[in-house]
Amino acid sequence: MKSIAFIFFSFFLFAAGFSQKITYTQPESEDVRTLDFDIIGKINNNFLVYKNIRNKYAISVYDNNMKLKERVDLDFMPDRALNVDFVAYPEFAYLIFQYQKKSILYCKAVKIDGDAKILREPFEVDTTYISFFADNKIYSSVSSEDKSKIMIYKIQKKNDKFNFTTLLFDNNLQLLHKSRIETSYEDRKDVFSDFLVDNNGSFVFTKSTKSSARDYLEAVELLVKTPQSDSFHSTAITLDDRYLDEIKLKVDNVNNNYVINSLYYPKKRANVEGLFTAVYSSKGDSFISQNFAELGDSVRSIAKSDGGLRYALNNFFIKDIVLKKDGGFLMAAEDYSTQSRGNPWNRYNYLYGSPYYNNSYYLYSPSYYGYYGRSPFYNNRSQVRYYYDNILVMNFDNTGRLVWTNVVRKSQFDDNSDNYLSYNTIISDGQLHFIFNELERRNQLINDQSISPDGKVTRYPPLRSLDRGYEFMPRYGRQVSSY
Repeated sequence: MKSIAFIFFSFFLFAAGFSQKITYTQPESEDVRTLDFDIIGKINNNFLVYKNIRNKYAISVYDNNMKLKERVDLDFMPDRALNVDFVAYPEFAYLIFQYQKKSILYCKAVKIDGDAKILREPFEVDTTYISFFADNKIYSSVSSEDKSKIMIYKIQKKNDKFNFTTLLFDNNLQLLHKSRIETSYEDRKDVFSDFLVDNNGSFVFTKSTKSSARDYLEAVELLVKTPQSDSFHSTAITLDDRYLDEIKLKVDNVNNNYVINSLYYPKKRANVEGLFTAVYSSKGDSFISQNFAELGDSVRSIAKSDGGLRYALNNFFIKDIVLKKDGGFLMAAEDYSTQSRGNPWNRYNYLYGSPYYNNSYYLYSPSYYGYYGRSPFYNNRSQVRYYYDNILVMNFDNTGRLVWTNVVRKSQFDDNSDNYLSYNTIISDGQLHFIFNELERRNQLINDQSISPDGKVTRYPPLRSLDRGYEFMPRYGRQVSSY
């Protein structure tokens, strides 16, 4: 049985260049391989990590040197919490959880400080009566970028309709507005994006339609509920007979915009042709721009190291969108594929099969698998080899026009688990750093490559002074401060 140690990356900028330091925690005896965890953040100079071990809940409190100060058992938690979310502030955090007792679903919250001590006893946020066969995972929460607004929402399906209940709170968890809205929903054809809330309290997401369960998106609309409204304002996106892939939605609070990105196809069952970008003004209630940027052979040739150019982008998936003050953005897409016996790689299964497609809306929720997409020790019984290769980085201006393109090169694979693959990003000193494992002479080394505002890629020396016996999972990390 392996133990888990949490690590803290410190980045120090000197005149001579960029250096790194890694500080480890000591594994706790209770931390088994099936541990489910969430990095809450840095609160009052302590690092808080939530842990769930076989429905026993605790928060480990670490100091700046990653020394364990205290492990606080969450005795107020029910025997089986259905979902747990966190909203962290510099001095405190809210823990929002839901559970079922008989036919009643409860959504409650508790306020804790930097030592994981209770500042406000658990209090009821909402309750719902459900039937025996109904979905019991209906509550999710999302906060605005500045944490001034918290949206707790639930969705219940009834007669081909989704019944939304939205509860908008301020940063004191005082209720500002509650709405109940009904919208149509068709199984296997309708797809929701992430649900987001902006700094003003508007609730925003996209709803897309496919002609069949394993098809591309052929119709997309942006849905916005303003803070005091009791309905969704819908605006259709013009696709001009093109088809979209997975939708990535981002809130630009500086420019009061919503940015929509997706890879697109010129026709059904075609190859990826380029990137679609739409920018919606929340003040003007209209789209500022909608642009299809075709990615030509020059981009394809640097994105993929082998294979035909026309297939070069077919295995790329949008992973990160970093907004710029002028309304432009950086987009990072990763080359991802799998290989298994009798089951060839299929993009439709990845996007609209398990775990991304289900009759329940909950799988579309950004909170369903916590912050990490899925439990870090999820195991697949079938023999699967995972491949995570190059990262394509593109810079777009505020009209969606491609300015420059570059590639962070990497080659990763593993069997039966992808926990140690892929990457994480850290923004520091005006550059976007990509942190990932890479195999060198049978040793997994932490690599750091950065990309500058003008598109220059810098590769820093690998972190070689790693203690033996530790394996890193960069994709599950979180940046908790500006450095």
